[in-house]
Amino acid sequence: MSNHIRNTAPMLASPRCGAKTRCGGACRSRAVHGKKRCRVHGGAQGSGAPRANQNARKHGLFTRDAIAERRQVRELLEEARKLLEGMK
Repeated sequence: MSNHIRNTAPMLASPRCGAKTRCGGACRSRAVHGKKRCRVHGGAQGSGAPRANQNARKHGLFTRDAIAERRQVRELLEEARKLLEGMK
């Protein structure tokens, strides 16, 4: 390396991307200045989801209200089963 014409030390000392590749190894590209990822793995300007992303909203299946409603339905069904068993 000492015989190399260009000074590559700053490039080799720069922080590396923290992403994993498909084969499980670490990405060997240089991280974008001020970020932890390279330009390919999300460090590029404008990458990522937009603010107030409508696609990231919850579908409602696991909201507090939906869970409480399912719990009430389950309790009503259990009461109905017990009532029917008592009628036999």
